[in-house]
Amino acid sequence: MVSVLRNVAIDCADAYELARFWSRVTGRPLGPGDGPGDREVAVVLAEGPVLYFSQVPEPKTVKNRVHLCLRPETSREEVERLLGLGATMVSDLRNPDGSGWAVLADPNTRDYQFCAA
Repeated sequence: MVSVLRNVAIDCADAYELARFWSRVTGRPLGPGDGPGDREVAVVLAEGPVLYFSQVPEPKTVKNRVHLCLRPETSREEVERLLGLGATMVSDLRNPDGSGWAVLADPNTRDYQFCAA
């Protein structure tokens, strides 16, 4: 017997708003019936696990031990699109030859970091 990855759970201060951001990043819908004020909100990806956002009362106190790594489907302009959606640049490690990545923070808490190639 084996286990199957069901979702990636992310604790946050505002589940609905952070899920809306990730819905726009991935182009995927929120879970059926999820709405403003919900303390648990999902983003249903086309394949793989669900992104599951859980609102918690305590603030983040240490570095995230998990982050999401994104790969653009089309071009390197994806980082600029994510910045336009409200992400913040933490560290730009992209190289002129197209290699590298950027470390970004989400628009709500400015502390959940993720990477985009």
